[in-house]
Amino acid sequence: MIKMAILIDEKTEVIIQGITGREARLRAKQMKEYGTNLVAGVTPGRAGQEAEGVPVFDTVAEAKRNFPNISATSIFVPAASAKEAAFEAIDAGLEVVILHPERVPQQDMLEVIQYSKENGGATIIGPNSLGVISPGKALMGMIGGRADTAREFYVAGSAGVISRSGGNTTTLSYYLTKAGVGQTTAISMGGDAFVGSSYIDLIKLFEKDPETKLVAIFGEIGTTAEEDLSEFIKSGGFTKPVVAYISGTYARSDMRFGHAGAIISRGKGTTKA
Repeated sequence: MIKMAILIDEKTEVIIQGITGREARLRAKQMKEYGTNLVAGVTPGRAGQEAEGVPVFDTVAEAKRNFPNISATSIFVPAASAKEAAFEAIDAGLEVVILHPERVPQQDMLEVIQYSKENGGATIIGPNSLGVISPGKALMGMIGGRADTAREFYVAGSAGVISRSGGNTTTLSYYLTKAGVGQTTAISMGGDAFVGSSYIDLIKLFEKDPETKLVAIFGEIGTTAEEDLSEFIKSGGFTKPVVAYISGTYARSDMRFGHAGAIISRGKGTTKA
């Protein structure tokens, strides 16, 4: 039986914004080695060049004119430029926009979220996301580390995975794989305080996917995202089994731990909550 996936699969045509940067080139190579259908890259002022065997364009719109079926982008640009890059992808009609830089200004991220809602409703993942993988089909970003380790740690199956921690997206999936439970899609949703897609947004996609039979979640302290998800599930918004681990039991209040969003404030965002 062919396993389904959400967000991306082997047919998804992908671009990388900022592809001529060192990290982006490395991840372009990883994505291609895994089998992702990476068709182009975008870096202003670099049109006509090639990066990892794909053509580079000045704008997303130009890439879209040459490859009309492009629907997803991995954004590897400095945090200060992330908003403009996301706007450009949304304007071009892309459906999946993954923001990898961390510390994107919060006001910028709020504007990206609102702009997406007003202009087609693209699924925004991140910022501070390691990416997305649909095992055996495609990956975007740096999830899994290398193509060979991604193949080892992630296998196709029936579990959806959502994690605020990038590294623990892989850890959680690895232990599922070791237990004989493969994944439909694993998502590093991003650890900043404001992210494009919440747990609720993403779990709704898994609810609609007939091949996803359960969802495993890695959460952490900070924000009320996990609490909101709990209430959503209790209200009947998600009908499949959910297993969740929330890290940070012994974390001190009002101190940030690692991610920008990992801070307990006024009793909210604790593991007990």
